[in-house]
Amino acid sequence: MQLTIREAAGHLGVDERQVRRWIKDRGLPAHSSDERLLLNAVELWQWATENGVQVSRKLLEDAIRDPDVTPGLAALLVAGGIYYDVPGTDRTSVLREVVARLPLAPDVDREFVLSVLEAREAMGSTGIGGGIAIPHVRNPLVLSSKGAQVTLCLLREPVPFDAVDGQPVHALFAVVSPSVPIHLRILGRLGFVLRDAALTDALHRRAKSDEILYLVERAEGRTTGSFRAGSRAT
Repeated sequence: MQLTIREAAGHLGVDERQVRRWIKDRGLPAHSSDERLLLNAVELWQWATENGVQVSRKLLEDAIRDPDVTPGLAALLVAGGIYYDVPGTDRTSVLREVVARLPLAPDVDREFVLSVLEAREAMGSTGIGGGIAIPHVRNPLVLSSKGAQVTLCLLREPVPFDAVDGQPVHALFAVVSPSVPIHLRILGRLGFVLRDAALTDALHRRAKSDEILYLVERAEGRTTGSFRAGSRAT
């Protein structure tokens, strides 16, 4: 979902000149198309939340409802896998175990993937609260994979992650994407479904994969309309 400068200004509650200043001075993502600047709705929402700028919640809701080629989260989890009893005693060792489980192509350097995720964590924890983290990078890893995927790792023991609420993390969602727009859309969708109390409870008690997939699909259906994952976890 692309926005003009005027539309972005309306969602941010500022004038167009302020939006242009943020693009120039504060790294607000914008893309040139036919000699005009356009902003991706999910990129705009993420930038605003990261920079403490008020933004209309309707912006992300509209972006998530906008049709695109990104599969539903349940299908992405089928592609990436759900893993139980993942070991680790600190953030680094847990990330190493997560990377080891990512379904990546044989030619992908997993040590490089790990180093990029660690660098992102050094900038600020991806622990979003409630015992959940979404390790990712600002400019996503565009890897030689078959497509977007989300890998869920349920930890053997909760691990300190410097999360926003100070709680240790027991569930991690690792996102691998073939492009920046898809990556940001997946992050936006995860942010919405992880507000669902039934899903977060299932993650906390390490529910079976079928139940987790069902709750993810149900939660996402509330904001995007019904969709079918097309397959189930094994």
